[in-house]
Amino acid sequence: MSHNCFISFKKEDKKYRKKIVEKLGEKRITGKSLDRWIDSDDIDYVMQVIRNEYMAGTTVTLFLIGEHSSENEGLDLEGRNEQAFIIRELQATLYDRVGNPRDGLLGIVLPEMEGKVYGSTSICQHCGKAVTSINLDDSTVIREFSENYWLKKNACGHFDDNGRFAVLCRYSEFMNDPETYIDAAYEKTKQDISNLVHYKDIVHKGM
Repeated sequence: MSHNCFISFKKEDKKYRKKIVEKLGEKRITGKSLDRWIDSDDIDYVMQVIRNEYMAGTTVTLFLIGEHSSENEGLDLEGRNEQAFIIRELQATLYDRVGNPRDGLLGIVLPEMEGKVYGSTSICQHCGKAVTSINLDDSTVIREFSENYWLKKNACGHFDDNGRFAVLCRYSEFMNDPETYIDAAYEKTKQDISNLVHYKDIVHKGM
């Protein structure tokens, strides 16, 4: 089953968005980027507006992780968070209500960020599985992604796929086999780990 996608990205990464649209086809990118601030203190109302007006018909969000996708981008001249729009887009992705079920969340690490996100691989002395060091924090992504990637440790004390809602891959991996990663992100919405997804308690400056 193919899934319609929403792409959350910074303007500096527009070239990668274009290549992904070419790969998947324009008909599958049914959402449009948030282009206005929805002025309301009712977060449920804000999420509903974004889902209805900007993300209607989508089931998976592709979050492009580039050099300007981190929590540490700071504030604009008006004192608003520089990441306000992609924060809201990822919050709307995680929003889950009757009539607007939660979307899957797939982080795609762009080539210039691979060295900052992916570290070395070691073998767990307890389970014998390979564990790759992943750097997902305020220096690389916004918190809606990192906090829903690091959700639940396994019995060995490290994170594996069962303890993550957000899915992560390299841009090259995605372009080679997009459906595998899109399907994996969608399947997370039907797994028990989706019960641990959160966003309302995540705090940002200038929001």
